[in-house]
Amino acid sequence: MSKVYLVGAGPGDPDLITVKGRRILEQADAVLFDHLAPEALLELAPPHAERIYVGKKKAVHAFTQEEICGMLIERARRGLTVVRLKGGDPFIFGRGGEEAEALADAGIPFEIVPGVTTPLGIAAYTGVPLTHREHTSAVTFVTGHAVGSIDWDKVGHAETLVIFMGLTTFPEIARELIARGRSADTPAMAVRWATRPDQESLTGTLATLPGLIRQHGMKPPATIIVGEVVRLREKLDWYERLPLFGKRIVVTRARGQAEALSAKLRALGAEAVEMPTIEIRPADDYGPLDRAIADLGSYDWLIFTSANGVRFFLDRLRRSASDWRALRAKICAIGPATRAAVEALHLKVDLMGKEYVAEGLLAAFAPYDLAGKRVLLPRAAVARDLVPVELARRGALVGVVEAYRTVIPQEAAARFREVFAAARRPDCITFTSSSTVQNFVAALEGSEAPEAGAEEGRLLSGIKVASIGPITTQTARGLGIKVTRQARVFTVEGLVEAILEMCGTELAPPTRE
Repeated sequence: MSKVYLVGAGPGDPDLITVKGRRILEQADAVLFDHLAPEALLELAPPHAERIYVGKKKAVHAFTQEEICGMLIERARRGLTVVRLKGGDPFIFGRGGEEAEALADAGIPFEIVPGVTTPLGIAAYTGVPLTHREHTSAVTFVTGHAVGSIDWDKVGHAETLVIFMGLTTFPEIARELIARGRSADTPAMAVRWATRPDQESLTGTLATLPGLIRQHGMKPPATIIVGEVVRLREKLDWYERLPLFGKRIVVTRARGQAEALSAKLRALGAEAVEMPTIEIRPADDYGPLDRAIADLGSYDWLIFTSANGVRFFLDRLRRSASDWRALRAKICAIGPATRAAVEALHLKVDLMGKEYVAEGLLAAFAPYDLAGKRVLLPRAAVARDLVPVELARRGALVGVVEAYRTVIPQEAAARFREVFAAARRPDCITFTSSSTVQNFVAALEGSEAPEAGAEEGRLLSGIKVASIGPITTQTARGLGIKVTRQARVFTVEGLVEAILEMCGTELAPPTRE
């Protein structure tokens, strides 16, 4: 018999899970998750782990509470490590107490891992402290499901009142509070999807907030805060003022490499929608690369045109009878990311172009006499031939060997449909290489989307397009995609700067009142 962990997933931002919660997820054999648990956290579980949705939305329940408890018990008795992943905190209106009781009664070992509860997330991400020396020293949490079962005379005058699951019943709750002497002018705020890039906030008073909720069509899940601390929002709000807050930006980089861009976008408030159009795979035949590594000491230059090239070259080197001691060549990197991959191996880069494209690399070689020099270029199976052709023209003996391949992921078309069928279309799409553009178009053609038979321009109507550099831009335009902004510096950082310049202050929507 193993153990069941009741883990708080936090309020919405997947980065807000505790370190302990993350560690336990990484060891899970089965994960039973709620509607409010961030889906991104499921990726932390091992590939073999069973993932079961047991969420509840109003009257729509995937499973009854009794069935959920039964599944936890049954899997634990099979010797599995079971994680019950719950939005917010398990013990604050999360029914974690009921599940823990069921496990205890069944003799199943369990552990509670607390999470950041939704009100704390709201407080942090809206600038509304739940306590403040000048406004309140007491906070009351209450559920709004059954208005008639709450003693509003007792809790209605709490300095700060936090109402869970009370969006649809709030007009009745507000009337109860006002009828019992709470001022109709008491500040009140409703927040939906707290701490996420699509966080939605409405600020008013007890008298006006019910009308604002109805006017703006706010839907559950949402939490309401009532009290003088709400007035501090105007001064302390930081999250919804981030320059890319609320914008959906598609990242087309390969899975496992998208995070470098996605993390920067999220830090600026954006929702980074990862839609990998590239999958990096090993070469079909490593014979040529292995033979080059066996003869590594004969080369004068070793050129890397991507971090992937470094990674796969290193993998083959490790499998060989040689090591870096055989290298006498100078090392050239096409740009900063590739240079960082080389330097992570405690190697020095001797040459890098000022512009991080093939043309920049060739310009960097201009002062060097390449006549008779042996050059090794491990790269993708399909790539531009400009570098080897031009170096050969200058007299170099160039060995081009396949280090890896790029292919379209199997799930690309399905992911395409998922992203573009969502209620909110993307605001921006990013392309970081010609391959991402070419595979994006191929995914479109295989997606059976309504626009699949139309020009790509129609599909992307109203959606900005950001390109990392001139070659990527040229490829996009050749495929009928209009590039809105190209990075001035051809790096991920430069791409982010281009997005900020392209979108400007229009990306910070005002708080609705």
